[in-house]
Amino acid sequence: MRSSAELVQRAWSAGTAIPAFNTPYLPIIEPTIRALRDTECFGFITVARLEWEKFEAGSPRAVYAEYQRVKDERYSRLHLDHVPVIDEDGQRVDYEALIADALRCGYPSVMVDGSRLPLEENIAVTRKIVAMAHSRGAPVEAELGAVLGHEEGPLPPYEELFASARGFTDPEEAARFVRETDVDWLSVAIGNVHGAISAATRNGKKVEAKLNIEHLARIRAATGVPLVLHGGTGISREHLRAAIRNGIAKINIATATRQPYEAARKESAAAAQEAAYQAAIRTIEDLGVAGSAHIINPPE
Repeated sequence: MRSSAELVQRAWSAGTAIPAFNTPYLPIIEPTIRALRDTECFGFITVARLEWEKFEAGSPRAVYAEYQRVKDERYSRLHLDHVPVIDEDGQRVDYEALIADALRCGYPSVMVDGSRLPLEENIAVTRKIVAMAHSRGAPVEAELGAVLGHEEGPLPPYEELFASARGFTDPEEAARFVRETDVDWLSVAIGNVHGAISAATRNGKKVEAKLNIEHLARIRAATGVPLVLHGGTGISREHLRAAIRNGIAKINIATATRQPYEAARKESAAAAQEAAYQAAIRTIEDLGVAGSAHIINPPE
């Protein structure tokens, strides 16, 4: 079975991307995998710490168990998403223990998020997790720059954020970060924002974000590793596809499937799963990655 590192590398080399669908609720996993299989798309099923703390994912082990029950590894792998060093509420997290436990459980790839730290500390933290994960054969994703949206309260006006390039990943810092940490994949900030997760805002329409593709191209040239786009919901099809052409090899999706699932589960569990399935299909089509499994994970 191909490793997650090889799969992302194959996507990156081929100029396509792997959609990574987040898991705020355990029953969303099965319809997502069904959507991947029905579109012959290769994707990741992911869970971030906030999804077991602020939604109903339960725990990394609960997600692992449900994934094992419904998995189809021709079309998917599991991935541990954002484990922050400092979380969206400004609290320190026992990130090392959480990631170590996920690796012991069997997660084939992990993400440490030190993006709220000063650069030097982010490098040190990421280097530590890379050493731990690589010793188990697992690739590591990290983040540099500020992908906003998970914090309490409203975002500043988006157009001001974009025009000022506030929080954008610096290409020179990114080159140093990759060189000194040996990280496998780098999550970047180029205008993308996370969907809101606070109880007061999580049901609202997500801001329509843009991407600075020229800035992305500079990061790609500086780093030479597969890049990751978080906050993939709410970005135009044209910007997403341009990002894929310029080095984005993994795109995280959460709001696009979560909100339809939440709205439909007022009707029934089956309706909620069908809504998630249809939303995943639309996302795969918008990204232009239907059929990607033939490129990323062809039969041996």
